[in-house]
Amino acid sequence: MRKSYFISDVHFGLQEKEKESAKLNAMLSLLERIQEDGERLFLVGDILDFWMEYRHVVPKGHVRFFAALENLVLSGVKVTYLAGNHDFYLGRYFQESFGIETQYGQIEAQLHGKLFLMAHGDGIGRGDLGYKFFRSVVRNNFNLRLFRWIHPDWGVGLMSYLSRLSRRHTYSPTDYGEKERLIIYANELTEKTSFSYFVCGHRHVPKIHRLKNQQSFYVNLGTWIDETPTYGVFDGTAMAIRSAETHAVVFSENAKHGKAVSANPKA
Repeated sequence: MRKSYFISDVHFGLQEKEKESAKLNAMLSLLERIQEDGERLFLVGDILDFWMEYRHVVPKGHVRFFAALENLVLSGVKVTYLAGNHDFYLGRYFQESFGIETQYGQIEAQLHGKLFLMAHGDGIGRGDLGYKFFRSVVRNNFNLRLFRWIHPDWGVGLMSYLSRLSRRHTYSPTDYGEKERLIIYANELTEKTSFSYFVCGHRHVPKIHRLKNQQSFYVNLGTWIDETPTYGVFDGTAMAIRSAETHAVVFSENAKHGKAVSANPKA
C-alpha cells in the first residue's frame, strides 16, 4: 500500500546559508523516499518563507527543490500545495510549470477510506482578528492587481517585509495543550462532521492528539526551522510524525491515550 505524506512550515529562504543547505538536503532525500513508496504529497503551507508571483515573473531561487517536485509529479505522485500565511499567493506557476495542484483555506481528501481535513492553520477558529484582517488585505484581488504594477525588485522586498509582519502576528511556539486554538477548532469540527484526521501546521509544535470524540485526531506537522524537522506520513492504517533527518517515528496515534507532547523541549 502506497503512502501519503504531509509537510509544512519548511520556510525555505528564511535562515542563513548553512541551515538552508541542510534543510534542502533533507528535503531532497525525503522527496526521493516519497517517490519510492508515496502516492500523495500534501504541502500544508509555509513551504517557502514568502511567495507572491507576478503574471510573468516569480521570485528567484529554490531551483533544486522545484526540480525535485517536478520529478516527483512525473513519477506519478499527486502533489497538492496549500497556501500558508507566508506563501501568500501561489498563482498559476506551480500548476502550469510542475503540475502541482494549489489550494487555499481548508480542504478534504479521502485516503484509504479515511477522511482527512487539512488547512495550514492561519486565521481559522476564534480570535486572531489582526491576522485575519492582514490576510484579507494581502489576498484581496484588487490589491493583487495593484501589486503587479510594482517592479519585481520592489515587489520581492515588499513580500519579504509582509512575511516578517505575518510572523510577528502569528508565531508563538508555546504548547497550550487543550487550550490550543487549533485543537479547540478541531474539536468543534467533530460536532459538525465525521472525520479521521485534522492535519495542519502553522503553530510549529508537532503533535498527534486524540480529540474529545475519541475517534478523530489533531495532527500538527511541526516545522523545519528548529532542531528537529518533521513530516507526517499515513501508511493506510495509522498516522505518524517522523524526523526528516532520520525518519524515526517521533509521534504516533498509537501512543498512550493518543496524545503527544512537543518534540521541542523549549516549547
